[in-house]
Amino acid sequence: MSTIQDIFIPDLGGDTDVDLIDIMVSIGDTVEVEDGLITLETEKASMDVPTTHSGVIKEILVEVGAKVNSGDLIARVETQDESSTNEEVSTPSPVSSDSPSLQEAEAKLEAVSNANAEISCQFVDEQTICTVIEEVRIPDLGEDKDVDLIDVLVSVGDTVAKEMGLVTLETEKASMDVPATFGGEILELYVEAGMKVNSGDLIAKMTKTVVMENKLPTPAKTTAPTQTEVPKETKQKSTIQEAMAKTSQVEVSADSKVLSTKSAKVYASPSVRKVAREFGVDLGFVKGSGKKNRILKDDIKAYVKEQLNKPATSAGSGLGFNLPELKEIDFSQFGEIETVELSRIQKISGPSLHRNWVSIPHVTQFDEADITELEKFRKEQNAIADGFKLSPLVFVVKAVAKALAIHPKFNASLSADGDSIIMKKYFNVAIAVDTPNGLMVPVIKDVDKKGFKDIAIEMAEISSKAREGKLKSADLQGACFTISSLGGIGGTKFTPIINAPEVAILGLSKSEMKPVWDGETFQPRLTLPLSLSYDHKVIDGADGARFTTTLSQLLSDIRLLSL
Repeated sequence: MSTIQDIFIPDLGGDTDVDLIDIMVSIGDTVEVEDGLITLETEKASMDVPTTHSGVIKEILVEVGAKVNSGDLIARVETQDESSTNEEVSTPSPVSSDSPSLQEAEAKLEAVSNANAEISCQFVDEQTICTVIEEVRIPDLGEDKDVDLIDVLVSVGDTVAKEMGLVTLETEKASMDVPATFGGEILELYVEAGMKVNSGDLIAKMTKTVVMENKLPTPAKTTAPTQTEVPKETKQKSTIQEAMAKTSQVEVSADSKVLSTKSAKVYASPSVRKVAREFGVDLGFVKGSGKKNRILKDDIKAYVKEQLNKPATSAGSGLGFNLPELKEIDFSQFGEIETVELSRIQKISGPSLHRNWVSIPHVTQFDEADITELEKFRKEQNAIADGFKLSPLVFVVKAVAKALAIHPKFNASLSADGDSIIMKKYFNVAIAVDTPNGLMVPVIKDVDKKGFKDIAIEMAEISSKAREGKLKSADLQGACFTISSLGGIGGTKFTPIINAPEVAILGLSKSEMKPVWDGETFQPRLTLPLSLSYDHKVIDGADGARFTTTLSQLLSDIRLLSL
């Protein structure tokens, strides 16, 4: 028999209109006596208000930010009268020697289940019904690491068939669904869209029911006259709920103070909560070391230290900043609208661009190169060329490789821990290509070993593949430096975003004819605008200016490229 109990604000002495700064429970939560419900803050101290009854939270009648007083109603809790609890009493019948036992049934299932499977069996209607909870993991991805998980195809509670897709992965080679290895119900999901995953990572825990023919006689059930038999469906549901409770435990390393999944309940004293608010720490993500996982002040300090020591590039799309959420606006109130979904490439590249822009201190150096003689030579060669065409970009690619050799710091990457620079001895240049599906960035390898003709032919081939969506994974890997050219469209200058782990990127705008003073008169010269963005953690401003100066000289006199 259940009873609804009211929980009130205790006597606050002379304090009135006290600030309610936190609600520690939600409707549907199960609480024990002395579990904290809310946190109040007076001018003297912060304090938790505990529940006076055990049960399930049915109603919460306060909200954060409210002013409360002694005797105000906080919540209503549904309690159970223990004396009315009925239990089923079962007396098993004798078991014949030639019939399998429950232990044998579980052992048989363990032999065909994975090592981490949880198995429980019971006799129901002359059958052995076993509930098996198994882990589903990312299959072997070969050499691919940190693969993008772009979609989760199921939700907790879904029933899926064998071979039905669970998640979608996208490597640089292709997209693929990871199927369920058996049919069953999704108990817990451990992944979300946008994550990076590797071979063997845990995707989900699933339950399946295995029915085995049973030679055992059904156990005789004797029920007390005043007791009510628990339906079979209720018992099975209870077994699943117990399994779900086990799988809902947050998995973290022994040393880490950062939980990967937000905890539903937080146990912390008012003083600890105050420290957490001062540091802007969400206690739901802090692993407590006290009794009943209670969070201590030392846990807060360890959590903050661990977060600060994380490399900037691994902090996720938010990069540790608690930015205010963008307010959702109904634009249709102002006129007609149309919602267009982002392309697959935009969905993939967007978070990377955001991460690079926020985590890399960009500086952009603007310059220009006199390409009058280069353009004259290019047109002369195109007039006699057979099977290829030289574009201005061909010469820029070759000049960039030469400039990287002269200024090796630009041909480098910052190590993951940020303590060293990895100098590269090869010269691979990426070219941003505008395609109908979005921007693609194929790579030309070993530019320093190739002539203008070789670069022109290869550039035409990879650009065509990019527009047709036929680029392979190898075509997109290994770049040292990227060039983004908008010269065919227009504009004078822009700030390109560095493509980490590279440390610089060159932007090209539309060339234009300018009058240049030669000491006596103004001469018409064709100039190419250059926009060099570089990572100020690795490259100083003086080095940035030297690089564009070198590049300008190489493009102004292409004979220097052969030296």
